Amino acid sequence: MGTFTAAWDWLTSGANWTGAGGAGQRLGEHLVLTVLSMGCAVLLALPLALWLGHVGRGGTLAINVSNVGRAVPTFAVLVLLALSPLGPYGELTTVIALVLFAIPPLLTNAYVGLREADRDVVEAARGMGMSGWQVLRRVELPLAFPLIMTGVRSATVQVVATATLAALAGGGGLGRIITAGFNTYDTAQVAAGAALVAALALVVEGVLVLLSKLTDPMRGRTRPGRGGGASTAGPSDGAGAGTDGEAADRPRKTADAV
Repeated sequence: MGTFTAAWDWLTSGANWTGAGGAGQRLGEHLVLTVLSMGCAVLLALPLALWLGHVGRGGTLAINVSNVGRAVPTFAVLVLLALSPLGPYGELTTVIALVLFAIPPLLTNAYVGLREADRDVVEAARGMGMSGWQVLRRVELPLAFPLIMTGVRSATVQVVATATLAALAGGGGLGRIITAGFNTYDTAQVAAGAALVAALALVVEGVLVLLSKLTDPMRGRTRPGRGGGASTAGPSDGAGAGTDGEAADRPRKTADAV
């Protein structure tokens, strides 16, 4: 308990939050790294994933290639980039490493989300004369939105936690508090820095959960599952009744999605 008490004392001391190298500055650096990395990763991964999910081709290859990044330790990538000609550019190497780390969950979840969209609804939308862009924007994206946001939340929390490694390569962020504590054998500072990273990850997770609920284009409406609710026939109904129920149900589900 002594360590936790000392860490609390460190966190509640105003002197540790102000000035150059204070926790306030390090928190700001950590947030900048996270926002830059996630912004770049979203711009690179989501358009590609949405297009591949819409056309239904090449997605498996793209996902497998992107998942190679998960097999390579982020710290190893960070060190290699620091030793490359990009090394003198400081934070750029950290951002690149974090972008490579964030792309796999974004790409995988967005692609799977579009491919798992109810095919009955998608085909009904096409039958109503919608163009490919309209189907993607008004039908597939709303249906895939929860899974897409799950990928965004997962990638963001991972980036928040992994950005602490930037300190080992001379970068900024909350990791500098931890490394400074190790250098001075200050266990309380190490614990305080780790607590700040954990708290920031939890706060980011909560904010993104709330944001996904507020921005869900199908909020308050029933989201049809893949192949779910396609038939309105009861157990005693024949195959023909099931087909009629499915045909009658398609316009309703399409209207809900649109």
